[in-house]
Amino acid sequence: MNVFIFAAMGQEILVTGAAGFIGSHLCESLLEQGHTVYGIDNFDPFYDRRIKERNLESFRNHERFGFFELDLTQAEKLQRIPSFDMVVHLAGKAGVRPSIEAPQSYIDANITATLNVLELCRAKGCTKIAFASSSSIYGNSKHIPFVEEGVEYEPISPYAFSKRSCELMNYTFHHLYKIDILNLRFFTVYGPRQRPDLAIHKFTRLLSEGKTIPMFGDGSTARDYTFVADTIAGINGAMDYLRENSDVFETVNLGNNQPVKLTNLIEEIGKALDIEPAIDRQPMQPGDVDITYASIEKAQRLFGYKPKTKIEDGLASFVEWYRFLQS
Repeated sequence: MNVFIFAAMGQEILVTGAAGFIGSHLCESLLEQGHTVYGIDNFDPFYDRRIKERNLESFRNHERFGFFELDLTQAEKLQRIPSFDMVVHLAGKAGVRPSIEAPQSYIDANITATLNVLELCRAKGCTKIAFASSSSIYGNSKHIPFVEEGVEYEPISPYAFSKRSCELMNYTFHHLYKIDILNLRFFTVYGPRQRPDLAIHKFTRLLSEGKTIPMFGDGSTARDYTFVADTIAGINGAMDYLRENSDVFETVNLGNNQPVKLTNLIEEIGKALDIEPAIDRQPMQPGDVDITYASIEKAQRLFGYKPKTKIEDGLASFVEWYRFLQS
């Protein structure tokens, strides 16, 4: 572990899932702001460890960064982490389709791990948590765009119900132990370092290799793709809100408020690569929802959240990063 030089004006922040796509971007942002960051990751074999190691490269040896390779399901090992002022809990097992095949692993990595993070906060005296939830919890909601309150949740995958379960557990800990919590519902985050299994990364790789793109369904499904820099800005805004307020329990969408149809996404990726896509049409997959579409009025009201990145600009940034890796 590194020797720390603590920033006079910064806080000590625990980031779980620090070596992941969103986590690594957040760690960079927090270090730039002068905070001390403790990062946790277990290098889950869901994808190649070397990808996560590369994500850490720019800040692994930073004087205010300490890294712990730990599994959050092993509660007793978490006690070695120093005290901290706030947690951004990004760690968890992602993926709708894999969760149908192995639901128990999602209960362990998402629900049990989140319980252990909550108990760790109690033990360390931390009362501020930003939790990474997911738009998947809305299922095929008929309320479009998705609003945080006054809707019936119908999660249609184990991944989705695990995230909704964590939100409910967070409320219990807020009520019992006065822990301030923001549940942040992410909407299909993309950009440099995106996981290789996700659509934009997968489609870019396939087109670059001269292969066809599998399109599940008729292409009318739509996702509220949110560029990673906008998501990081939203997390930072949520953290400021937690610092400035007490008795907080809120659930907030962090989306782009601009759904993109699958056919249009494939077309835009083709333009960014200057390649004409070839499509392999396949049936819809179990657990996939028809649309995700975030109402972001609440995030705007609470902490001024305002995504700025258009899909064509975000895809160009991703393609530039992808090509750099291949060079």
